[in-house]
Amino acid sequence: MTADLLPLRERKKLKTRATLVDTALTLFAERGFDQVTLDELCAEVEVSKRTFFRNFASKEEVASAPLEALWTGLLGDVEQAPLGGRPVLAVLQDAMLAAVERMAEGGPEWVARVRLSHELSQRTPSIAAHGLQFCDRTSAAFEATLRRRLGLDARDQRPRLALDLLVAAFHAALRGWAARSAEPTLDGLVAELRAVFAVVPAAVTFTGDGPDS
Repeated sequence: MTADLLPLRERKKLKTRATLVDTALTLFAERGFDQVTLDELCAEVEVSKRTFFRNFASKEEVASAPLEALWTGLLGDVEQAPLGGRPVLAVLQDAMLAAVERMAEGGPEWVARVRLSHELSQRTPSIAAHGLQFCDRTSAAFEATLRRRLGLDARDQRPRLALDLLVAAFHAALRGWAARSAEPTLDGLVAELRAVFAVVPAAVTFTGDGPDS
């Protein structure tokens, strides 16, 4: 269901959430994460702290919201994705590309949010730590979904390894995209993802033979 078809109450909630994210990312980028208090953020958006905590558990979570929304949506996609007849990693990569495209359907705002969120995480230890905790929880949920859908034993390490490759490739693409683009775009992010996904097989098998070997 698109946002336009949601009940008014839900549309207002989504609007408030988006405003909190945009305002938080802007303030954190301009003044520094630790220099913006929760009271100041709520005052800027004109909401109560109670409203903030109905949407987010912490400042770290609101700063991480753009990418967390992507991974949460991807988890739902993997629940429905056809898994038969193809390498699971290829299925996950295609699902990731589709999820990125879907997140950006509402306009360029999501791409800008991702850029700011990534940059804040790179220089703010508490946001980075929050991201690692989210990644660990979400990876466990992905792994459980894959094991259940594929009927795999808990000792089978393939689902987690495939997922870890996806996560590593995504973060490599995110770093490259942010570093090489003065004004990052959706097309640029998708291109970077495709380029990194394409070299994953070679990364698994390369021998390191070179000038220093």
